[in-house]
Amino acid sequence: MTIKSMRLRLALLVLVNSAVSPVFAQAVDKIERDQLGMARHIGPVTWARCTVEMNKPGAQAYELSYDRSNEMPQSKFAEPEHYSFDASHGIPGTYHGFNTESVRGNIGGQGTQIDALGHFAYLPEIWDGKGEFPKHLLKYYGGWTHDEVKPRDDGGLQVLGTDKIPPIITSAVLLDASRYLNKGQPLNDDQIISRADIEGMLKAQGLAERGILAGDMLLIHTGWGKKWTGDPAVYYTRGPGLAYDAALYLQSKQIVAVALDNPFTDPAPPGMLNGTAQPAGTPQGLPFAIHHNNLSQAGIYQIQNAKLDELAEHNVWESCAMVLPLKIKGGAQAPVRPVAIGRSVL
Repeated sequence: MTIKSMRLRLALLVLVNSAVSPVFAQAVDKIERDQLGMARHIGPVTWARCTVEMNKPGAQAYELSYDRSNEMPQSKFAEPEHYSFDASHGIPGTYHGFNTESVRGNIGGQGTQIDALGHFAYLPEIWDGKGEFPKHLLKYYGGWTHDEVKPRDDGGLQVLGTDKIPPIITSAVLLDASRYLNKGQPLNDDQIISRADIEGMLKAQGLAERGILAGDMLLIHTGWGKKWTGDPAVYYTRGPGLAYDAALYLQSKQIVAVALDNPFTDPAPPGMLNGTAQPAGTPQGLPFAIHHNNLSQAGIYQIQNAKLDELAEHNVWESCAMVLPLKIKGGAQAPVRPVAIGRSVL
């Protein structure tokens, strides 16, 4: 087969939509009870789109994660991650010397990380905070109950954990909200990215005809990542994020994952994290409405603290994204080192 004919076949595959049965769906007896979420769309079609992007002349690999260190910004919702480095050691009777380090803390909840579907659950009604938390009433994505998902004796999730996330190798689309909404400056801490904004960015970046396809991974550059090193004390205190109508829109598009260069995916306007404010347009009792919808309703994975500045600077609107979460058995979150392979459209 020639390169030309191979590319023609791949291009034809790209035109096929999500009606093609993905390879991962074969293990799902009842799709409403699956543990894959939108990852069920990963397969030959998304891999074909990936191959097209990787084979474009001039395509290169981009890192989408930050260095992990004791100096990085850290979330107050997770135990701090800490590294201690041992001095050089030697092995008696050999020529060998080596160095090592130890890690403690919540490695899944800090740095560039992915949320498993079991990270968020929901109650049938708002909890008033009185008495014991009614965890037995919790429901999870796919209708799983707390009794089915409940932690093992060692605290891990029985289902919907990070060990159930398949390798995410799929086509990716980058939307530059910083450029579209704020003239290239980081979005303000009260800015929210709506469905209309997403559709506007697709048009502005020449992607309206392509659109967002089932199985895509969506990357959204807000510019908030500049505060990762430029203003780390502020980074985790507030920030822009997705509007609720945007989450519902992405659910209808059946994307497999969404990654923002911010810590929450949700918008966090001033006062939201201490419980005195709620993002505009979100249902009562759901300040983290994007977490709620993506994880417990739609089955869309979330990557937080993605490094997207270089992709945006180079106008890499389409790419092949590869995300391999650590297989932490029963984990609710995991560190990731995502990469994207694509070509600049400059």
